[in-house]
Amino acid sequence: MEERAKNFIEEFIEEDLKKNPTIKTRFPPEPNGYLHIGHAKALAIDFGMARQYGGSCNLRFDDTNPTKEDTEYVEAILEDIRWLGFEWDKLLFGSSYFDQCFELAVKLIKKGAAYVDDLSKEEMRLYRGTLTEPGKNSPYRNRSVEENLELFYRMKDGEFPDGAKTLRAKIDMASPNINMRDPAMYRILHIPHHQTGDRWCIYPMYDFAHPIQDAIEGVTHSLCSLEYEAHRPLYDWVVEQCEFEKRPRQIEFARLNLSNTIMSKRYLRRLVEEGYVSGWDDPRMPTLCAMRRRGYPAAAILDFLNRIGVAKADSVVDPAMLEHCVREQLNESAPRRMAIIEPLKLVIENWPEGESEWIEIENHPAKPEAGTRRLRFTRELYIERSDFMAEPVKKYFRLKPDGEVRLKGAYIVKCTRFDVDDNGEVSCVYCSYDPDTRSGQCERKVKGTLHWLSKEDAEEAEFRHYEPLLSDGDEETEGKDFIELINPASFKALRGFIEPSLQEADTGDSFQFIRMGYYCKDKDSDKGVPVFNRVVGLKDSFKIS
Repeated sequence: MEERAKNFIEEFIEEDLKKNPTIKTRFPPEPNGYLHIGHAKALAIDFGMARQYGGSCNLRFDDTNPTKEDTEYVEAILEDIRWLGFEWDKLLFGSSYFDQCFELAVKLIKKGAAYVDDLSKEEMRLYRGTLTEPGKNSPYRNRSVEENLELFYRMKDGEFPDGAKTLRAKIDMASPNINMRDPAMYRILHIPHHQTGDRWCIYPMYDFAHPIQDAIEGVTHSLCSLEYEAHRPLYDWVVEQCEFEKRPRQIEFARLNLSNTIMSKRYLRRLVEEGYVSGWDDPRMPTLCAMRRRGYPAAAILDFLNRIGVAKADSVVDPAMLEHCVREQLNESAPRRMAIIEPLKLVIENWPEGESEWIEIENHPAKPEAGTRRLRFTRELYIERSDFMAEPVKKYFRLKPDGEVRLKGAYIVKCTRFDVDDNGEVSCVYCSYDPDTRSGQCERKVKGTLHWLSKEDAEEAEFRHYEPLLSDGDEETEGKDFIELINPASFKALRGFIEPSLQEADTGDSFQFIRMGYYCKDKDSDKGVPVFNRVVGLKDSFKIS
């Protein structure tokens, strides 16, 4: 097999390993929501690079903003990371560094590299300038070190209301990089923190806290998405001004974007809070917990991330590629079962009343070691409604008037007549069977083979089918509230039947329902009738180039 070419992150790391034989990375999620497939790319790179080069990766929760952070999200993130097969070296919280951040902020003030500003957020925006025009200095920029220290300690002691004062770095208001125009380092927030309670009423900004945390932990490579490229000079400035001896190297990579998929945490939260979905784990959501619930194998997600690779430029990926990876994994691992999702009754008129016969069906056609199971074949059966057509189209090889099909593992049957209900719908199909055509004992061939279930043994079940949550575009589609793009046909629930053995399946177990697709048992099964989510269909629309 041809060796894969190294990506640019690997090239940087291998270059650095010649000088320093250790690698340490970190994954720094903010606990203000659930991880989605985009985060999975970041964590796979962070943990994966450390694993590949014999290093370690810390999990550090970026909890410097207490407004929307919660321990619920912390627990969910821990579960998602472990589900994907990664383990962290140290479990850390950004809030654990609040003391060090405060001390370093004092250090910057004493060096004349930071000052307390009284401008409001709106005034700061006006003073900052634009991409083509330089900013102008705040009237408070030249406060003395003594005054800045006094005000900063008073900010810490809670003497000022939210937004009244801000600690800013003193860099260059004429910098072509807007991020370097005296960025905010600390803001006042009288909000309890999920880790530190009411101890603090000032909180460090991400651009100040993050490089400090990386440097303290000895992170060698700070891997982050492309939107932080413009923040890299500020990252390096903070590390340099704080006088850390060992300086991490920030490397940016392109984010993962899926077409017709909502990837903004803000929008995902709105879907949940306004009831457009049933929760963060609604199987239509791009969150990892939703994909797990829907039945996506973790190995398929990692395969997908490996296939899309690591790039420097943003691009949009077709979700069909992810579905292709899911389908490949499940085709290999999922046991086969029979389920009738939209039932139509079939009666074999020449089958003796009250008699039955056991039919052996393989559990996986490519794995003889998976064994077989027995299903009872009786006079009255269920087949899929779509497997009978009273007025068949050309090249229709399923059941039709006077047509023959094989019932999987059993006999060839011929349609003799059918009933129609008051709505004009076919309500029952009648057939005769040929007793000399038992599977494995007859060489006669017919073009169609149908799956079936005995009416006596079939157990009722619910089948949930999903389509993309957005019908067209993405959450940033110009001129539209993304709620207008929600696909009204994104969810459909159907009532049908399953093999009796599926009653014993555990939540999360996946199966290929023969001829119908891949399905996973849902947690709502605990409420009574078993529920199965369609993971993906059998047909693959993704073409490998």
